[in-house]
Amino acid sequence: MEFLFLLYLAPTLYACFLIWKMLDERRDRECYILDYQCYKPSNDRMLGTEFCGKLIKRSQNLGPSEYRFLLKAIVSSGIGEQTYAPRNIFEGREGTPTLLDGIGEMEEFFNDAIAKLLAKSKVSPSEIDVLVVNISMLAAVPSLSSRIINRYKLRHDIKVYNLTGMGCSASLISMDIVKNIFKTQRNKLALLITSESLSPNWYTGNDRSMILANCLFRSGGCAILLTNKRSLKDRAMLRLKCLVRTHHGAREEAYGCCIQQEDDQGRLGFHLGKTLPKAATRAFVDNLRVIAPKILPIRELLRFLFVSLVKKLNKNNTPKSASTGATKSPLNFRTGVDHFCLHTGGKAVIDGIGMSLDLSEYDLEPARMTLHRFGNTSASSLWYVLSYMEAKKRLKKGDTVFMISFGAGFKCNSCLWEVMKDLGDPNVWDDCIDDYPPESLDNPFMKTYGWINEVEDPYTYEHIPDFLK
Repeated sequence: MEFLFLLYLAPTLYACFLIWKMLDERRDRECYILDYQCYKPSNDRMLGTEFCGKLIKRSQNLGPSEYRFLLKAIVSSGIGEQTYAPRNIFEGREGTPTLLDGIGEMEEFFNDAIAKLLAKSKVSPSEIDVLVVNISMLAAVPSLSSRIINRYKLRHDIKVYNLTGMGCSASLISMDIVKNIFKTQRNKLALLITSESLSPNWYTGNDRSMILANCLFRSGGCAILLTNKRSLKDRAMLRLKCLVRTHHGAREEAYGCCIQQEDDQGRLGFHLGKTLPKAATRAFVDNLRVIAPKILPIRELLRFLFVSLVKKLNKNNTPKSASTGATKSPLNFRTGVDHFCLHTGGKAVIDGIGMSLDLSEYDLEPARMTLHRFGNTSASSLWYVLSYMEAKKRLKKGDTVFMISFGAGFKCNSCLWEVMKDLGDPNVWDDCIDDYPPESLDNPFMKTYGWINEVEDPYTYEHIPDFLK
């Protein structure tokens, strides 16, 4: 009898051990954010209304029609007059950038944001195991990641990933790399660097599809410290719950809607095509189809299934004219998400996502305010939005944050974070968070330059402002 008892007990204990081991190993595969630091350039790089006017005026390739187009684009962009540009723009060399301009712009960011992040997280550079850097439109030798290793004297055995060409969605692509590393390697610290180099990519021609990028993109960046160390869980800010990547590069209209190219005169710039909204919508819908079951509660998925069946059954009884062509998602994402961290691609992008997910102005406020204060900082824009939420003390323990980003290729990436503790660090919003949201987001460009729409030749206009003469 005792022998039979031991015979049953041994495999039972072994099975329990295997289950415990599997659960224990899963705890070492988590992806936590310990801290992050956004980058705020110095005030001498701020693009005010008057300087923007001078910048446009000194471009010899623009005429009255381009002036009117730019005025309309800037006024409707949602961007304020406290955003930042690279130094060569202020030095009048936007048409003749050098490699050192691009490298200098990035090193200024590296020296500021990474140093602040390591200082406030109390992590030594020698503790970093993984370095992931994504700068889309600047490639140098040695690589930008090598420059970081040299600047901060990181270890010789550090694992390095240097990404280029990933566009505005590169931040979550880098996050996916870190997540997959953490699945196979225990007790690691990763440093993720995300930014964009504008110095060599400021367009000086008159192609409207390429001028638009100058109105939207601004300087910025973010350094993020991540870990899967169980011992650091109590210090973590956020825990990654899931991440989904969607790539429509096989579709020609999606592939060509955002592309770096030269115009007819050989001037380098970034083309934003007319098929961009359509490509973004398709990628967004496909991404939501995959991530929705991962982040929404069962009751919402069952409600959606029931409503879909009812609509299908009533389809034949509904006149075609009754179709409204609504773009709203039939799913209520608020049932599984507390906060929405949206890519600041422009006012139209924010409005489009808000309409699709049926979000309130409260949900859209962080993205709108970030666009107004910092502009579209490419892949790092998500972290400025997150920082706004934190500065406003919106993020409480147990809340969930849904991040959505879009990028050239065409890509749509999204992820869900769980807040591990109450957060309230103002980060780069420390000197202005009390001023947001302002009473009005009206752009001062129309008040200052609206006269351009009323004259045929701005150069002969007798009431031209003094600073443009």
